[in-house]
Amino acid sequence: MTKTQIHPTACVEAGAQLGENAIIGPFCYIGRDVVLGDNCEVMNHVTIIGTTTIGSGSKIYPHAVLGADPQNNKHKGGRTTLKIGKNCIIREGVTMHRGSDNSLGRTIVDDNCMFLAYAHVAHDCILGHHVTFSNNVMIGGHVMIGNHVIIGGGGAVHQFVRVGHYAFVGGLAALTADLIPYGMAIGVHAWLGGLNIIGMKRSGLQRNEIHALRHAVSMLFDRTKPIRERAVDVQAVYSQSKAVADMITFISADSKRSFCTPKIDFDAKAKD
Repeated sequence: MTKTQIHPTACVEAGAQLGENAIIGPFCYIGRDVVLGDNCEVMNHVTIIGTTTIGSGSKIYPHAVLGADPQNNKHKGGRTTLKIGKNCIIREGVTMHRGSDNSLGRTIVDDNCMFLAYAHVAHDCILGHHVTFSNNVMIGGHVMIGNHVIIGGGGAVHQFVRVGHYAFVGGLAALTADLIPYGMAIGVHAWLGGLNIIGMKRSGLQRNEIHALRHAVSMLFDRTKPIRERAVDVQAVYSQSKAVADMITFISADSKRSFCTPKIDFDAKAKD
C-alpha cells in the first residue's frame, strides 16, 4: 500500500493536498493551499505556502521557501500562484515567489529543472523545462527563461529580460538585455560571447543546424542594419533551418529590453 509520511514535528495545515508516497520531513511548514504531487520529498525545515503546486517526483532540500508573496510594492494581496513541474530538484535555501496581482499573476517552472543552493526565482517569471540555475543565481520579476537554459553561479538576470532556448549565461554575469536562443552571455556586464556550442551538442542538435546558427549570428550582428531588419535577411537565407527559425521568432517578438550583443563583430573576430 502507498502511504504519505509526515514527521511529527512538521506542520501541515488542513486543506493541503499531499500525493501518494509524499514525504514531509522534520520542522516543515506546508500551507493550506499547497498541492504536492505523488512521490515528492520535502526534507527538513522547508516552508511551502500560498497557492503553490509542485509536480510529482520533485525533491526539496532544507530551508527552501516556496510560494511566498511577491517582492513587489504594487501587489495588493490578491490570490496568485506558483506552479512547479515534475521531477524538479530544489536545493538548500532556494526561494521562489508567487506572481503579483497587478501583472501575470503566476510564476511557472516547467518539468525537470534543477536549482542549486540559494537560487532565487522572482514573481511572474516563466521558466521552461530542463533549466539549471547554479548556486546563488537570481532572476528579477517577469523574466522568461527558455528550455535547456543554464545559468552559472552568481549569475543575475534583470527584470523583464528574456533568455532563449539552449542559451548559457556565465558565472557572475549580469544580464540586462535579451539573450538570443543558443547564445552564450559572459562578463560581469554580460555580452554575447558566441553560441552555446557545448549545450547544443549535448542536446543532440545536428551539425548542419549548428553551422547555420553560426552564420546566422554573424549576419544578425554585423552592425550594417538594426538587428530586427537583419533578421528578415537571415530568415530568407536560412529558411530551412528550424534552429534559425527559433532564433528569428525570438528576435521578432515584442520585448521591453534590447538584445545582448557582441563586444566586436563576429566577422572581425573570425579574421583575427
